[in-house]
Amino acid sequence: MNSNNKDRKAYFIGGGIGSLAAAVFLIRDGGMPGNNITIYESLPVLGGSLDAGGNPEQGYTLRGSRMLTMNIYECTWALFKSIPSLTDPNTSVYEETVAFNERVKSNAKARLIDKNRAIIDASKLGFSMENRAELLKLSEASEEKLGNSCISDWFSPSFFETNFWFMWRTSFAFSPWHSAVEFKRYLHRFMQEFPNVETMTGVKRTVYNQYDSMILPLVVWLKSHGVNFMKDCTVTDLDTAYGLDETSGNEKVVVKNLVYEIDGNSEEIGIKADDLVFFQNGSMTDASSYGSMTTAPKFYTKEDSRGWILWEKLAKKYPGFGKPEVFNTNIAESFWESFTVTLKDTAFFDQMEKFSGNKAGTGSQVTLKDSNWFMSFSLNNQPHYKNQPENVQVFFTYGLHPDRVGNFVGKPMTECSGEEILRELCGHLKFDYDIVFANAICIPCRMPYITSMFMPRLKTDRPLPVPKNSKNLAFISQFVEIPDDVVFTVEYSIRAAQMAVYELLDIDLEIPPITKFDKTLKVELETVAKAFH
Repeated sequence: MNSNNKDRKAYFIGGGIGSLAAAVFLIRDGGMPGNNITIYESLPVLGGSLDAGGNPEQGYTLRGSRMLTMNIYECTWALFKSIPSLTDPNTSVYEETVAFNERVKSNAKARLIDKNRAIIDASKLGFSMENRAELLKLSEASEEKLGNSCISDWFSPSFFETNFWFMWRTSFAFSPWHSAVEFKRYLHRFMQEFPNVETMTGVKRTVYNQYDSMILPLVVWLKSHGVNFMKDCTVTDLDTAYGLDETSGNEKVVVKNLVYEIDGNSEEIGIKADDLVFFQNGSMTDASSYGSMTTAPKFYTKEDSRGWILWEKLAKKYPGFGKPEVFNTNIAESFWESFTVTLKDTAFFDQMEKFSGNKAGTGSQVTLKDSNWFMSFSLNNQPHYKNQPENVQVFFTYGLHPDRVGNFVGKPMTECSGEEILRELCGHLKFDYDIVFANAICIPCRMPYITSMFMPRLKTDRPLPVPKNSKNLAFISQFVEIPDDVVFTVEYSIRAAQMAVYELLDIDLEIPPITKFDKTLKVELETVAKAFH
């Protein structure tokens, strides 16, 4: 461990899980004092895309929810083994999560529902021989060969009507126009889940939503170590120049000053030669907007977006810092809409539990496969929020085609209020709105860039966590290049954070390697058997 780590300072742009994890690594593995670390966040709440809010009176909000498993997410669980749970300081977040999933096991019985409200036998994946050959061809193609092609470039139209596609797609939020490389990575990284794709038995959940169960324990731990948090504060610029890197003898990019806005004023911080800057470049929840029971979310575009500006400035100046325009210039291909429903009675949960055969928390997504909006929803174990009263229930839903006209509401999801969205849901489930949603609060959320990291791209379109031409600036986000790992996961952010910290501080510890389940004979045989079921 380098002794001068006690004197250097670290600055984080963005308060998402990547920054919080990197700050832990700096303190835990790099010996840096917490009071030398500052995290700048433009929102009033930390957690980035894992934020959550609201209350039982106005309704809870949740922009998204990530799928977790215990047998991969190597960096995530290694981190949370050293973070105490907020409910029991003698138990780690990891131990708390394992114990919870022992109590509440997933085994979905209603993964797909058709237009007749019939539960489909989703164990039959629906592949033709042509589909199987296409899947094999894509999964064995090199990333160089796949290039920036789309998933739809590799499959015939029939593939996109299979039960497998409906389930894989709604588990991970892919669309046919997304990156073939990312799709291939998912096939390999999650191959061990392939045989259970309809029951989702490998899916694990945190005790509460991920803000309460993952973000808050990290924040509490960091605060106890003296880390400084600057909320409602936006970093607008980095003053950079080329400087000599004494270790390599090469000219490298050095950050000299950091400029931020707070309360309408512009402030500047000098960055010393030994100091470090970590930047969460890009944001999949940038320019999000919320609606209400009576209003649709506002239609924000690139002009309303602030989360990409700094990355665009840096990328224009320096090769190797990525190409943000690959990810943020086609909202039509990267947006969808989610909504969070707060209920003051148990009528909806009662009817869904009876219909699906799953108690809340034991199912997975229920996908309405013939829905024009392509809606999916899941009933989590309750309470889903730490402060949620006993008489309140909350569930989360999303539509991957919000630009299409609904089956029961004659307009696109993007133009619908919370009440109209719930009426559409009732239409599909054949539930009586006045019975199940009489006391409901539905808050829709439009997210223009929610799958922007799935956009077709080349390897060089994303910077490395520490670009080869950078001395003291690292990138930690869903928009960096990590071989073999998959974006749209908590793991990707935490792995990028660990890689960046270890490289900049020259920490000689092993980063947990990616588990190659796809290379084991057992998983390969089970996958092939499932593909022919």
